[in-house]
Amino acid sequence: MHLRIATQDDLNDLLQFEQAVVEAERPFNQHIKAKKATYYDIPALINEINSQLLILEEKDQIIATGYIQIRPSKQSLSHEKHGYLGFMYVASEYRGRGLNRLVMDALIGWGKAQGIDVFYLDVYAENQAAINAYQKLGFKPSLVEMKLDVSL
Repeated sequence: MHLRIATQDDLNDLLQFEQAVVEAERPFNQHIKAKKATYYDIPALINEINSQLLILEEKDQIIATGYIQIRPSKQSLSHEKHGYLGFMYVASEYRGRGLNRLVMDALIGWGKAQGIDVFYLDVYAENQAAINAYQKLGFKPSLVEMKLDVSL
């Protein structure tokens, strides 16, 4: 296995991998577009100085991804900037091997090198497997987003 920074040459593979993320999250949100749903501006994540997109490969195939983006924090918080983590995904056949931790440790390490010491991520409340994985890394629930759908 090889962990590396994504490049523009990876774009087509990353777009396909993003669709795997969308499909995995579809059961948690009925409002995800049926076709061509996208979550990330992958070219920007690759090119921006305030972000890093990592790929874990095995035999030239992407098996895990993740990014960190340095973002401004809310004025009410004591930290001016934080690291936002996303595109955290491990292909189903590779789960349970600690690969998510490997990617996240590298991303958090990069953030710390940039002077960041607070990190956030979003996870669906019903995605208990992901919540468990993040809690093993020390993450705790912080803010709960609530939704009301009156169209049903």
